[in-house]
Amino acid sequence: MPGYLLHIRKRGGYRERFGTRFGLGLQVPQKKAGSKRIWIQAVSLGEMLAIEPLLKALAADERIEIYLTVTTSTGYALALEKYSELAVGISYFPIDFCPFSSCVWDQIDPDLAICAETELWPEHTHQAVKRGVPFLLVNGRLSDRSFKRAMKLRGFFRTVLSNTSQVFACSDLDRERYLALGAPEDRVTTTGNIKVDVTIEPILDAVTCASMRAEMGLSDGFLLLGSSTWPGEEEMLVDALRAIRERDSKARLLIVPRHAERRHEIEAMLRQRASDLRFHFKSRGAPEDELDILVADTHGELRALTQLSDLAFVGKSLPPHTEGQTPVECGVLGKPMVFGSGMSNFRSIREGLLQRGAAREVRDEGEAIQTIVSLSQDPEARAKMSAGGLAWHAGSRGAVERTAKGVLSWLDR
Repeated sequence: MPGYLLHIRKRGGYRERFGTRFGLGLQVPQKKAGSKRIWIQAVSLGEMLAIEPLLKALAADERIEIYLTVTTSTGYALALEKYSELAVGISYFPIDFCPFSSCVWDQIDPDLAICAETELWPEHTHQAVKRGVPFLLVNGRLSDRSFKRAMKLRGFFRTVLSNTSQVFACSDLDRERYLALGAPEDRVTTTGNIKVDVTIEPILDAVTCASMRAEMGLSDGFLLLGSSTWPGEEEMLVDALRAIRERDSKARLLIVPRHAERRHEIEAMLRQRASDLRFHFKSRGAPEDELDILVADTHGELRALTQLSDLAFVGKSLPPHTEGQTPVECGVLGKPMVFGSGMSNFRSIREGLLQRGAAREVRDEGEAIQTIVSLSQDPEARAKMSAGGLAWHAGSRGAVERTAKGVLSWLDR
């Protein structure tokens, strides 16, 4: 608890409805007669966006009531904005300790519990078994780092996985990893990655894109996007912009940091590294003049902003980072992309994108800058990458349908 409190104080943004993390102040409606209530937990903004297709597929069944919980403040804000009409209630996930977890289980009273991706909370799964409620893990995945750590605690995870009714794994590799941790073989099924089935709406036309760019001070020229960047990557992108500008003076940079709370850190870096360039933060309103660099320190806008770009760099993928941020939106939108070799959270997606020629993989900052500069001067290569991304998306769909079918089968047992 002390460690948790220090963490949330450092991150900030957790004060709103803080008591719900202890099971206090929940507003849970009574279950309708004849309905089945599904409790779905997704950690953050990224996971909440990822499960959107599945949410919509399940909500289309009139028998089902959905109660959503999230862990982060950004995920909570997005859930309220996008899913209030799909869910009967939205709140924070309780701290995974018996008194708090049990209290929330009593109030939500689900017929089925679902967690997304990497979430295996021991007390949460224990409460499911105790109450005879099926617990499912959807879009289950284990990065290289997570798997290595989990294997050191294999006995613990075997117990947690024994409390799990079914794991719907993203890939065959993920399935093998869950089996290695002790999951019963008949409880792990490969259904594919539901992130690939995402439908991005609205798709912006050329006029709208031009208008948005003008409003943000990015009217003309090649636009490089830093998608969900992490520390160290913003510096690389500034250096890449300078290199591009040796050939294209109108080139601009749009940085979307993974954590908007880093705005002060990024501003300090820009004042030191880009003092001669015009930069602005989107949270501070419309800029007065044209910009060289815009930092979109806002939430829930990446899909729209991606559509404005000519080339994207996918964050958390350069050393020392090893896990990567999602490249799915770029692929779905047909945006050519560059990422580092640290994409272990998206291994199968990475392989598919590279096979289709939709992305370029680089080893380090120097190679990233070189590749970005080369692509900025080669519209034909970018067009081929765009077509590759669209082809990859068209050939990779179906995971939502398979997962939804599997989830619904548990409601009928």
